[in-house]
Amino acid sequence: MLRERTVRLQYGSRVEAVYVLGTHLWTDVYSAAPAGAQTFSLKHSERVRVEVVRDGQAEEVATNGKQRWPLSPSTTLRLTMSQASPEASSDKVPCTGLGAGGQAGIRTEISLDVDADRDGVVEKNNPRKASWTWGPEGQGAILLVNCDRDTPWLPQEDCSDEKVYSKEDLKDMSQMILRTRGPEHLPAGYETVLYISMSDSDKVGVFCVENPFFGQRYVHILGRRKLYHVVKYTGGSAELLFFVEGLRFPDEGFSGLVSIHVSLLEYMAEGIPLTPIFTDTVAFRVAPWIMTPNILPPVSVYVCWLGLRLRARTGLGSCLFLLSRDEIEFGYIEAPHKGFPVVLDSPRDGNLKDFPVKQLLGPDFGYVTREPLFEPVTSLDSFGNLEVSPPVTVNGKTYPLGRILIGSSFPLSGGRRMTKVVRDFLQAQQVQAPVELYSDWLTVGHVDEFMTFVPIPGTKKFRMLMASTSACYKLFREKQKEGHGEAIMFKGLMPQAGVRWAEVSGCPSLSRPPFFRVAQRCLDWNRDILKKELGLAEQDIIDLPALFQMDKSRQARAFFPNMVNMIVLDKDLGIPKPFGPQVEEVCCLETHVRSLLEPLGLCCTFVDDISAYHKFLGEVHCGTNVRRQPFAFKWWHMEP
Repeated sequence: MLRERTVRLQYGSRVEAVYVLGTHLWTDVYSAAPAGAQTFSLKHSERVRVEVVRDGQAEEVATNGKQRWPLSPSTTLRLTMSQASPEASSDKVPCTGLGAGGQAGIRTEISLDVDADRDGVVEKNNPRKASWTWGPEGQGAILLVNCDRDTPWLPQEDCSDEKVYSKEDLKDMSQMILRTRGPEHLPAGYETVLYISMSDSDKVGVFCVENPFFGQRYVHILGRRKLYHVVKYTGGSAELLFFVEGLRFPDEGFSGLVSIHVSLLEYMAEGIPLTPIFTDTVAFRVAPWIMTPNILPPVSVYVCWLGLRLRARTGLGSCLFLLSRDEIEFGYIEAPHKGFPVVLDSPRDGNLKDFPVKQLLGPDFGYVTREPLFEPVTSLDSFGNLEVSPPVTVNGKTYPLGRILIGSSFPLSGGRRMTKVVRDFLQAQQVQAPVELYSDWLTVGHVDEFMTFVPIPGTKKFRMLMASTSACYKLFREKQKEGHGEAIMFKGLMPQAGVRWAEVSGCPSLSRPPFFRVAQRCLDWNRDILKKELGLAEQDIIDLPALFQMDKSRQARAFFPNMVNMIVLDKDLGIPKPFGPQVEEVCCLETHVRSLLEPLGLCCTFVDDISAYHKFLGEVHCGTNVRRQPFAFKWWHMEP
């Protein structure tokens, strides 16, 4: 972008004017001319392009100085340079008017550069570096929140202080280069300043290297209380390297965009602030936190209490055993130069309160949390109530990273909701537009109690599994008609050992018509929302039999282990063992679910979780967590 600046050209004296490439320098010749002057002439160095502008019309001036122009109030000179001067006063524009002469020295190139084209390399003076756009052809640099801990003995994330303890920490930051080219020294009264706005000061930090050739140390120069930094001018052609870190994720009131500026300032007069004669700006977007859906390959499994037999089948390198459940969710952040996993810590603390910081936070493993100040924390703030769909297309709009799914109350009921600070955080990431479902009808109130996704080959690449009381009653009635009405549920278990289906079907908390209809209508309500918001058709949905019973608060909990609450590891499914009616010594629920899923290439393993999870109102999915590989798709290529 061309910028304009005006200086006064004094006849008979020398004016030291610093010119920055990419600007026009304007000179008022009329008011500067000696009394009685009627015409003027000028000549100039070859690197300088000079135009005489009169009444809006520009005429280029030859270098030989033979032309003369009449003086008038509307006469100005416009000076432009294509390259920086090699030394002070090497490029001049001597101007004469009736024997008096003056000259202006013009000579500096300044460029603040970042990886605006997102290829992992800082390019020179990208014309679109000051703005940020989405899409595969988009431009603008990207920042990572420096939320890992590269120095093990530090108590918090790297972005929590103003120190750099290792070069590994620098690798999490984005590089920024200030390039200058000009004479060995600037004239007195000029200085170069790097600065940020007050509104960005808590969102971005900048470090520079001190003593680059001996005893390097990295100094914090911008961010928090530091709004500007005077950059030492080194002369000639120079490149100063800076490291930029994000301090905050996008959130309510913060879009994720920050800007950093460099200005060349000029001294005008005593008592007058330094005046910017040139400014260059670069824009960054802070990378969002991204959840990973079930269809992505697993990396590590985290298990609460129960040692599920999953590692041998899946070949996972790690299977860690925790002490509680539903308190964390794994995701990741990514920039063109780097990415790493980040755990989101639920505001609803249990036995895992310290686990994310003490055990997960470390080199290239980040941490983020959101804590409400005044809102009460409920069961809906546990992260069984936080899921994400696979990539979907809805009415022509593509969500290449899927959509986040959270449970809430019915719009008119005034019931439980996930806390606003968490909902705002998820919404602000922009790349996985959240969908609110109705889960408050359940005792625990989590979306994983009635839906999940499994990977399959094909165009859609997944199926959504939904709990269905209708499907369960339909299956059991079929078995009754086949003569299995006396089939035993919960065989071999206490205290429900030997329960006959005929007895279960007569249980008031299960079969009372109003409650049965309410439970199924709640499931159907969510089914319709998911079909609409994820662009699903009926053939994309598979119903898994489930039964819910009413508790004292007239909310629903699973009667037998809820099979939809499973762990998905590629094509291997760890499904809660339902202990359904035994038909020829085989659970008819297991047989039915196998018939639905195994033809899709999935492998069903039924896990007894009654004592570990079910009796505590959870299932396998509630007691496990999976860190998965990130998407191959780059989030900055999408258009939210």
